[in-house]
Amino acid sequence: MTVANSLNKIIYVDNAATTKIDDDALALMIDLQKNFFANPSSAYKLSRPLKKILRESREKIAACINAEPQEIFFTSGGTESDNWAIKSSVLACLNERPNIITSAIEHKAILNSCAAMKNLGCTVTKIPVDKSGAVNPVNLQEKISQRTKIISIMLANNEVGTIQPIKSLAEIAHAAGKIFHTDAVQAIGHIPVDVKLLGVDMLSASAHKFNGPKGMGFLYVRDGLKLLPYIDGGAQEFSKRAGTENFPAIAAMALALEKNCRDMENNAEKLSACTKILLDDLRNNNVDFIINGGENRLPGHLNLSFRNCDGETLLHRLDLKNICVSTGSACNSRQTKISHVLQALAVPKDFIRGTIRITFGKENSCDDSKIISKNLINFMQRVNDNYERR
Repeated sequence: MTVANSLNKIIYVDNAATTKIDDDALALMIDLQKNFFANPSSAYKLSRPLKKILRESREKIAACINAEPQEIFFTSGGTESDNWAIKSSVLACLNERPNIITSAIEHKAILNSCAAMKNLGCTVTKIPVDKSGAVNPVNLQEKISQRTKIISIMLANNEVGTIQPIKSLAEIAHAAGKIFHTDAVQAIGHIPVDVKLLGVDMLSASAHKFNGPKGMGFLYVRDGLKLLPYIDGGAQEFSKRAGTENFPAIAAMALALEKNCRDMENNAEKLSACTKILLDDLRNNNVDFIINGGENRLPGHLNLSFRNCDGETLLHRLDLKNICVSTGSACNSRQTKISHVLQALAVPKDFIRGTIRITFGKENSCDDSKIISKNLINFMQRVNDNYERR
């Protein structure tokens, strides 16, 4: 049996880790790779259509987030965008020992970028979150200092799906004259994102989170904000990121985002229906679990902790049933240690080790929810039986 055939029988509900590429986006990318092979930077007529593709892709992406085309910089993904935003903001003023403020539940792309800058002399302040994973704007207000240069709070958390009050947080940052960045990797293409309404100065996004190709993303930078070059060389990306553009992936990313934004409301309704079926089944069968992340979460995003259970064991049992889930963030899925996000949320000790993440995507169905719930119920009944025998 080939990998392709075996995948047809798998229920994939780890869409927060990555999504299946959109069929139209894939077809476009293959066509461009095969038939439009010139360098977009060249002067001859064979390159002119490619320049147009780059321009139109930038315009499409900008329109999806209410930005201007010149505010969109193409990158290799969310990790690079996060690194660029953090490092560009502080590298030019290291002699001032600048301060970076972030939250305790950020993605490692932010936390490790902050750690790297700390090694160069910056200070880093981590704001705690409440039990739902939300940052209290009052806490941000109290932590801003004269040396604070940039504040970075993610729009939606990758592990528990919590949506942050970004507009309020950005207003506080700007009132103090500080730069505000948001990692919107999990949010873009799934909930409405308007950079002008949110008031952010920079925003990171990754194509493979909204059914685009892997290895492609973008960084929004408000017009007028100083941005240091990330890669030196040629004049690509307004002389800020050198290297021949991956225009087939750029065009595919723009198309995938455009389609997801167009279908966002219908997709959200479908994901909510899948979520409700799963939760109702678990509750109706008296499964002892808690939902991490509160009520204000991304559609279709469930981080569930089961009492007296081992999440790693549960993941493998579901995998044997061809159901793909995560034990937390994909970056930590091979580690047995408890994630920093769950620790920050103070998940109870008898639940925290029994945590899995189920993230539905537009490819999923209500039938998928029923199959998942059936397997979870059967597994937890065995866990409870074994626990009672001890």
